[in-house]
Amino acid sequence: MPKPAEPGRNALMTAGARVAEDRGLRGLSINAVVEAAGMAKGTFYHHFPDRRSYVIALHRRYHDTLADTIGARIADLPPGAGRVEVGVTAYLDACLATRGTKAFLAQSRTDTDLLDEVHARNRQTASVIEPDLAAMGWSDPQAVAHLLVAMVAEIALTELYGEGPRADLRAAVTALIERAH
Repeated sequence: MPKPAEPGRNALMTAGARVAEDRGLRGLSINAVVEAAGMAKGTFYHHFPDRRSYVIALHRRYHDTLADTIGARIADLPPGAGRVEVGVTAYLDACLATRGTKAFLAQSRTDTDLLDEVHARNRQTASVIEPDLAAMGWSDPQAVAHLLVAMVAEIALTELYGEGPRADLRAAVTALIERAH
């Protein structure tokens, strides 16, 4: 069982985010992480039983940070289209600004250690969006929320591997959600 956060654990997590950004998930070895953190390998095992647990912890931290950012932006907004648009924008902006997005958004989709995490996070995100879609009059907000999560993730990847924010795609996803119900 991982130990509670402390300076050593936090240093390993920060180093792992840097390594993941620079080398991707495949390059996220225990040796690379402890070297980046300036720590002994034994320190790693003091906090994490294995690489898999560590990668899952990094993935959770990355997505928890995004969720906190989005939550702060939508907290005072009533359910509906405006809140969806603010949430989508906050998510996409945070993906561009947050270390490790390529690893924890794109590469995690094919990492067998993270597939369950990815699906759980997508379900959790969809459940946050469902009340907005219900308020907008969607007859099946659960299904539409699932599709919205997929569309927005695809926009995030397009922006990440492209030249930054794509106003056309952001506007299109908002228009689809607002007009199609």
